[in-house]
Amino acid sequence: MDYDLVVIGAGPTGLFAAYYAGFRGLSMAVVDSLPEPGGQVTAMYPEKMIYDVGGFPAIRGRDLVQGLVDQAAPWKPDYLLGRKAEKLESVDGGLELTLDGGDVLRAGAVLITAGIGEFTPRPLPAGDGWLGRGMVHFVPTLAAHAGQHVVVVGGGDSAFDWCLALQPVAASVTLVHRRAKFRAAESIVRQVRELGVRLVTDAEVARFVEAPDGSLTAVDVTVKGGADEQLRADAVVAALGFTADLGPIESWGLEIDHRAISVDSTMATARPRVYAAGDVAAYPGKVKLIATGFGEAATAVNNIAVALNPEAHLFPGHSSNVE
Repeated sequence: MDYDLVVIGAGPTGLFAAYYAGFRGLSMAVVDSLPEPGGQVTAMYPEKMIYDVGGFPAIRGRDLVQGLVDQAAPWKPDYLLGRKAEKLESVDGGLELTLDGGDVLRAGAVLITAGIGEFTPRPLPAGDGWLGRGMVHFVPTLAAHAGQHVVVVGGGDSAFDWCLALQPVAASVTLVHRRAKFRAAESIVRQVRELGVRLVTDAEVARFVEAPDGSLTAVDVTVKGGADEQLRADAVVAALGFTADLGPIESWGLEIDHRAISVDSTMATARPRVYAAGDVAAYPGKVKLIATGFGEAATAVNNIAVALNPEAHLFPGHSSNVE
């Protein structure tokens, strides 16, 4: 399959890059190891409100992703989701990207918008074997937990975000944390307390209790210095954080700086026709925001357009001038 541009990463920056590539008349594919677009936003906080995207006083993560997908849709990007980019080779003035499974994409340029890279949730030992059948790390839709008794495990911002999001729809929400102090911001801890969510601290989930039909019915919790107890649970959200790495990208001959890719002012990397934008891109003074990624995506794509066609203009004109 041949493209002008292959975008690696379908988070907000990658999706905006797909739109902008279409605006510049480039054919493109978007590759992501996750099964649906949106990157970290979709996987980790689809229901969380985002307040620092220009033009939106507040927008839900899921709605931002859908808007970006809709924005790119007229340009018909090919989405190759649930696929990992494994090998990148320079061939005949272009690039060949090999995906898991052996498929090869040929492209004039590659734009890496991989965010923090491939992330793996930290496991909850007691939940071994329960993933997808009572335990989740992220909540794709709140409606799936309507009327359920939910136990959230963790003490960081994500755990408290899920408590806030689930409390209005669930039958009950209980948070279990192994320490007395939380990593989450005090403001969000206060909001959760004010909602009446029960916080069980200095405690750990020791066992998942299975109902006769194989579903989850409760969890056993051990409490340091207190009485152990059993909590009713139809679902457990294990929000224990995650580990992340760039995976095969680190072997592609790029300059890596603290798990990010060094770029110049055009968003070009150390390798010809390979660019990076968003959280994965590093340069002095970098601020990691979704809004920053949007600007970097436009900068990268405009420079890619010129690299592919030296007669093209770097500045394409304002989109408002296009009928």
